[in-house]
Amino acid sequence: MTTARDDRAAGTLLGLACGDALGRPVEFRSPASIESTHGRLDEMVGHGTHDQPAGTVTDDTDMMLCIARSLAERGEFDGEDVAERFVGWYESGPFDIGIMTGQSIRAFRDGVAWDEAGRQVWEASAEGSNAGNGSVMRCVPHALAFGDDPDELVAVSRESSAITHADPRCTWGCALVNLVVASLLDGAEPMDALDAGLDRVRDEAPAELVTAAEAVPTMAPDDLQNSGYVVTTVQAGFFHGLRADTAADAIVEAVAMGGDADTIGAVAGAVAGARFGASALPEDWLDAVDVTEECRDLAGDLLALRDS
Repeated sequence: MTTARDDRAAGTLLGLACGDALGRPVEFRSPASIESTHGRLDEMVGHGTHDQPAGTVTDDTDMMLCIARSLAERGEFDGEDVAERFVGWYESGPFDIGIMTGQSIRAFRDGVAWDEAGRQVWEASAEGSNAGNGSVMRCVPHALAFGDDPDELVAVSRESSAITHADPRCTWGCALVNLVVASLLDGAEPMDALDAGLDRVRDEAPAELVTAAEAVPTMAPDDLQNSGYVVTTVQAGFFHGLRADTAADAIVEAVAMGGDADTIGAVAGAVAGARFGASALPEDWLDAVDVTEECRDLAGDLLALRDS
């Protein structure tokens, strides 16, 4: 029997994939450009940015699946195994990959330890290019596997982020997203989930991240930013994922922001999926995304780890 928590767990991974796929063809475009071409973009379309068929996912979903597969197969967080899976994915020639992600994966491939490669890249990166959203886009499998232990969830989320993104804004951004998702999986009300996550990280996380998340309940849509900066991505993901009336609205409105549309859509989708469940996602979206069944299977495997 599929329980409400099963549905929300599958929704977390599938919401991420749907947000990624809906946003992929309009990545880097302005909201006005998206509207003039598509109106309200609420169906999977092909071509556009990266010139891929409708429903094609990007590095956001690919890397999330690397983590989910590792957790499911190893039965625990194994950072070296995750890093090796990232290398295998990188060497497959993906059409989209972030700068720090690529640099960190190459460093690991060339012999730097999995828990040092991302730190070395971060330390060599200038402010403004050192805190991207390339780890928060992929982090939610940990919320499914470790959601019953907030301390372990925070530790694992931060270690996993640092494989490629070691800046504290990134590592704590992943921890905060996962804490909120874990609460939603257990049926918490949206703002209660946000408050609980903030209560856990407030004394340790960077103040800029905390302040951005604290603003979510009362901020206006025009205050959101669509860049690849991790702090604004987390804020936009929470804004849409926690405040929208439906899962589809959360994803559509996140993607309509343009800019880093696939990743903002992915984070909002993961949060909304954990809130509303896979059953609330449009069937035509799920049919278009070719990883739907694997996401459902992995969600069940990850919940089994939590319950073991």
